[in-house]
Amino acid sequence: MFNHFESPLIMRYNFDEIIDRSNTASVKYDLRQQVFGDAAVLPMWVADMDFRTPDFIMNAIRKRAEHEILGYSIRTEAWFNALIAWLKRRHNWEVKQEWITYTPGIVPAIIMSVVAFSNPGDRVIVQPPVYFPFFDAVKNHGRNLVYNPLIMENGRYRMDYDGLEKLCKEGAAMILLSNPHNPAGNAWTPEELGRLADICLKYGVIIASDEIHSDLVNRGYKHTVMASLSPEVAASIITMMAPSKTFNLAGMATSSVIISNPELKKKFDAVLEGWHVGMGNLFGNVASEAAYNYGEEWLEQLLDYIDGNISALMDFAEKHLPQVRVIRPEATYMAWLDFSKTGMDSAELKEFVIKKAGLGLNEGIQFGPGGEGYMRMNLACPRSVVMKALLQLKAAFGE
Repeated sequence: MFNHFESPLIMRYNFDEIIDRSNTASVKYDLRQQVFGDAAVLPMWVADMDFRTPDFIMNAIRKRAEHEILGYSIRTEAWFNALIAWLKRRHNWEVKQEWITYTPGIVPAIIMSVVAFSNPGDRVIVQPPVYFPFFDAVKNHGRNLVYNPLIMENGRYRMDYDGLEKLCKEGAAMILLSNPHNPAGNAWTPEELGRLADICLKYGVIIASDEIHSDLVNRGYKHTVMASLSPEVAASIITMMAPSKTFNLAGMATSSVIISNPELKKKFDAVLEGWHVGMGNLFGNVASEAAYNYGEEWLEQLLDYIDGNISALMDFAEKHLPQVRVIRPEATYMAWLDFSKTGMDSAELKEFVIKKAGLGLNEGIQFGPGGEGYMRMNLACPRSVVMKALLQLKAAFGE
């Protein structure tokens, strides 16, 4: 899995390794026929990585599995300390143990936030194009979904603050924020987040911030934990984080919700306890503790590799894909590809990408208004796979 550097304490991880994930009950690979109508497409859609889960995590899981009783499990003091120390080191955010609540994934946390902090009929703001489970989290629970669409300007999305203030003034209960942004990869700046926070605080709008991609910030950019802006902002925000994207642990269904306001936390915990889903995942606890304790060097090497994949994509597109504009991600390992120059509508674009290019990508229309003409591509895979996909796309355009 790795070779040694000169120092025996530093491992060189091999992200070029091709690993066959077929027939492992993988959503990304084993649902290709159902999702794309073709089991042979190159799958670059679901946001998990084709890299091995790191050795220090797998070793911790194996060690725990040696004890052959897999009963109910708690999160220990060591688990909390690992997360708290990680947030301090990586994000300069000081968190107290009593602020932290377990949830079985970020999407359940989003849904629980909607249920906890709004009432049926309330208006909940989302800023599309954005992570599509936001929409169902609102609509499936009797709340009214209202859009404050992002604005594409000079190759980067910006927030419409005038539109946001209008919606807040009209009586929205809360806003769901993607920070960093999925699918376009914005690493929102302190100034951008501060303007959003000022508007929400002015009108008493609760902020639920999905920060699952917070560790995956690309070279030259920085993640800002929104709750770290000020105590006033922290008192009105629910922060959702997980090791799943960072360390390829999505199947462990383990995430954390961090709420410093005791009144808000009490409301959130009441929903969690009411649904009886707060017990947790034994191996998720073990895996996340190991990730936060030992994952720094692996993550730095991963970020370097993903940065190389992004550069490879940008260079290739500039030289060989004039039909496609790539929105360079500031964060995440997803690339947002603009096919609008082709003139294809959504159905035509879907057929072109699947049948002519042989690729399984996420359709832009999944991400709501503003996603028309776009596709999302997962770059967390060996570079040879990225290049194979790009060559297939080039060939599909007849070049």
